Amino acid sequence: MGSLLIRNIRSLVQIETVRRNLVKGPDMANLPSIEDAYLLAENGRIAAFGPMSACPDRADETLDATGRMVLPSWCDSHTHLVFAATREEEFVDRIRGLSYEEIAGRGGGILNSARKLEAADEDSLFRGAWQRLQEVIGFGTGAIEIKSGYGLTLESEIKMLRVIRRLKEASPIPIKATFLGAHAIPMAYQARREAYIQLIVEEMLPQVAGEGLADYCDVFCDKGFFTPEETDQILQAGWKYGLKPKIHANELGITGGVQVGVANRAISVDHLEHTSDIEIELLKNSDTLPTLLPSCAFFLGIPYPEARKMIDAGLPVVLATDYNPGSSPSGNMPFVVSLACIRMKMLPEEAINAATLNGARAMELEDEVGTIAIGKKANLFTTIPLESLALIPYSFGGKAVETVILNGKVL
Repeated sequence: MGSLLIRNIRSLVQIETVRRNLVKGPDMANLPSIEDAYLLAENGRIAAFGPMSACPDRADETLDATGRMVLPSWCDSHTHLVFAATREEEFVDRIRGLSYEEIAGRGGGILNSARKLEAADEDSLFRGAWQRLQEVIGFGTGAIEIKSGYGLTLESEIKMLRVIRRLKEASPIPIKATFLGAHAIPMAYQARREAYIQLIVEEMLPQVAGEGLADYCDVFCDKGFFTPEETDQILQAGWKYGLKPKIHANELGITGGVQVGVANRAISVDHLEHTSDIEIELLKNSDTLPTLLPSCAFFLGIPYPEARKMIDAGLPVVLATDYNPGSSPSGNMPFVVSLACIRMKMLPEEAINAATLNGARAMELEDEVGTIAIGKKANLFTTIPLESLALIPYSFGGKAVETVILNGKVL
């Protein structure tokens, strides 16, 4: 695959000489870096880095990064990248005063996406998702998780997961797949909730596992969606097939999602717009990661998660985009980092840690991506010329990412 030498780096950010799984609490404000640095990639992986005084003489390809910073690619651990159509009509409904729950109650929201996805063929879903994948890569994302959940029938959920598998096979970046059959109760099962849960447990999960289509099992445990008891039932069934939990929790209220996630040893509980001291204490005594999705709060006009309180309590906060057609139609990780600083009072260093190393951990990819470390994938980006790291979140409307490097190759 050859070698790439990046020279004259103003600041090489998020370096790692001793491997870490994640960072939490006060350590999130620590972002190790080298000024006036180089980085050498060989055969798609980071082979060496250090001060320019120790820079090698040659490589197959050289990139001059004078005035620029180099960071590891963003790790976006929560997306719904596969969908059939946008939902801008609901965006207008919200402007007119309808809430997310009211739109969902009228058959909009997730059920709207499910109807459109049922009518779409696999090839068209792949083409749309592939285009969105290229978009997020352009924002500097170098690893991503993608959920199903707009199927809500056996056939459509399997169709979505097969599209995600095709994306995995074609993608230049690592992709993790999550089965989210429990995203909403379909219209046909509104009066028969137990029957739909039975369908998930007895038919969907066995086929998903049988075809090896998912890495994780997710449930939307929240007000108006799935109860903690239903969530527990589905997650327990998922564990039987080796699918670890990653769940939606407490977006619309304090509804027990964190409790059931922690009890089921979830990798992460995601959203957490509504969180009390009880949930924070539970998370402190677990290995479950709190994943925050500030662009969802921004788009829906709901409360932002209390990131500052979580970090001050010692938690390892994760940031992700929640890219989806209904509540966060953007995969722009630099904007998520900006929102985290502007609206959730995270320091730039904390936000970058949350969007790189901790995001990698939330996909169990911390040995491959998330930091500048010898042996990890050379998935990186250079910024535009910058005087300060804080200019990345500060310049929220600008394009901080200049050059994307994946597997040691300049795109």
